[in-house]
Amino acid sequence: MTLLSTTIRATHLVTNAAWFGGSLMAAVGLHPAAEKADRPADRTQVVSTGWERWGPVQGAAMGLHLLSGLAILADNRNRVRRHRSTQATTVVKTVLTAGAVGATAWAYLDGHLSGELAGDDGAERWRSPREQLELRKLRDRLRWLQWVTPALTGAMLVADSALGEEQRGTAGLLDRPFGR
Repeated sequence: MTLLSTTIRATHLVTNAAWFGGSLMAAVGLHPAAEKADRPADRTQVVSTGWERWGPVQGAAMGLHLLSGLAILADNRNRVRRHRSTQATTVVKTVLTAGAVGATAWAYLDGHLSGELAGDDGAERWRSPREQLELRKLRDRLRWLQWVTPALTGAMLVADSALGEEQRGTAGLLDRPFGR
């Protein structure tokens, strides 16, 4: 394995970890913390500020993850072509990755629209009934959508582990019964 190959694989794993960790932290920490604010404007401000700071990092992580994934696929094209289990795992990981990109983009767009509808003051009561309904729909969807990205990126990490095990070959210490 070359230094370039190791660097690309490390980039692929670290960027997935950043994507997973950032989205999980938002679901577990940022959004619940923002709900503790007294005023709607403060809740909107806390979430907006958090995502303004993390968004570029997550975007870069996603982009580098996709590019490094393509490089790994190109490097392993013969293995993927010849081994059915590697093919299947690669297809699963590709579907998971596409889903994670879609979920991340959808959450970003819904969050942006939600922030615009809430306005700077966060005073939903001044919105029209149609805007209030749209805002409630966006926020309801964001409540479950915020968990989709960490679930998918976590599953991508599991798929990467499976691909590593498939490449490894003979059984390792943890695969052998103790005492034999």
